[in-house]
Amino acid sequence: SHMQVLVVSIVTYVGSILGIVLMYVWYAPTSACKLNILFITVTLVLVQLMTFVSVNSKVKAGYLAPGLMGIYIVFLCWSAIRSEPHTEICNRKAEVATSADWLNIASFVIAVIVVVAATFSTGIDSKCIQFKSAETESEDDDIPYGFGFFHFVFAMGAMYFAMLFIGWNAHQEMEKWTIDVGWASTWVRVGNEWLAAITYIWMIVAPIVWKRRQVGSSSACA
Repeated sequence: SHMQVLVVSIVTYVGSILGIVLMYVWYAPTSACKLNILFITVTLVLVQLMTFVSVNSKVKAGYLAPGLMGIYIVFLCWSAIRSEPHTEICNRKAEVATSADWLNIASFVIAVIVVVAATFSTGIDSKCIQFKSAETESEDDDIPYGFGFFHFVFAMGAMYFAMLFIGWNAHQEMEKWTIDVGWASTWVRVGNEWLAAITYIWMIVAPIVWKRRQVGSSSACA
């Protein structure tokens, strides 16, 4: 199992770097593509930063988690650049995608399945984030999920798909066989990427920060 984890970690990390290199080649062919260069460079920095923080002697989170997160944020960066308007000279690969109708349809179907699965699992796990009441409910009335939270999550998923159809901008016209294309969609995905990386770093650093604060407060009280 140690060897399997090591192999998967290496594959994911190498895959992240390879994806970044390919994005430089495909979407930043000239120095004029400053915005794409910015997106890809920030992604590279985030991958290196997550790896550095994870393998730090005080964190010791290993290579697997940052490798998987690296693949994820590289995918988000790639999808963000692909969401740029097809008229952009730095996004020539997107022009080819407009003729591949089956690819857009397949991507949409996969996205539907993933979001439905995620919203369903999140909805039925709502009791995990709720405080237990003092009174014990009868087993007959004990429902494995909260009605309100369950429908709230599905409503959010439905609104997410509605925004994909209009490209996160109600005033923009979508081309035929295109979904989630436009500058609004691009910045939403970029923001999602940066937020995911920051959240991951905070999750592995927070225990150390809180522990130091607790030790500091204990010493002050003593």
